[in-house]
Amino acid sequence: MTKTLTIMLLAGAMICSAAVAPARADIYRYEDEEGVVHFTDAPTDKRFKVFMRDIKRDKKLRTTFRLANCARDPKEFEPIIDQCALEFGVDRSLVKAVIHAESGYNPNALSPKGASGLMQLMPKTAKDLKVANSFDPKENIKGGVRYLRFLLDTFKGDVTLALAAYNAGMSRVAQYGGVPPYQETRTYIDRVLSYQKSYQTN
Repeated sequence: MTKTLTIMLLAGAMICSAAVAPARADIYRYEDEEGVVHFTDAPTDKRFKVFMRDIKRDKKLRTTFRLANCARDPKEFEPIIDQCALEFGVDRSLVKAVIHAESGYNPNALSPKGASGLMQLMPKTAKDLKVANSFDPKENIKGGVRYLRFLLDTFKGDVTLALAAYNAGMSRVAQYGGVPPYQETRTYIDRVLSYQKSYQTN
């Protein structure tokens, strides 16, 4: 894991400034010079190519999206998700949707900003949640679901505002008195809610 994460960090440092506008909810991939395969739903490097389309157009995503050291079979994490969802009283389909949107079920996911693991916890957030290892699926999911519970309580059960805060931060939601006027955040909310509906019907 250490070698893979080191390579991913080096690759992240080489990302060029030219952004590629992502198609809604598509999954992109590229294999770097060291043979490490990277996945994202918000490509910032022109080397990323579409790997899988929106879940509504490709129902097989949740069972076939699995490569070594990258995305894994979502079913592998269902016991942890079920346990944490029950413990904190959060809809399990919402937890699955957030994981899907944040990391594509890659427990080793690491964003250029430092968010890590299945639920992409920022270092400070992980510390506040007492998550010692964000790359440990159990710790990451427990911390992420606990944080979702906190956001849902803060915004009186408003899932949209909770997701806005999860993506953009509570301060931005407070600043704008609602969903921030960021296209990334609005797209993120739509994506998660779409995934949630899909998980509720399966």
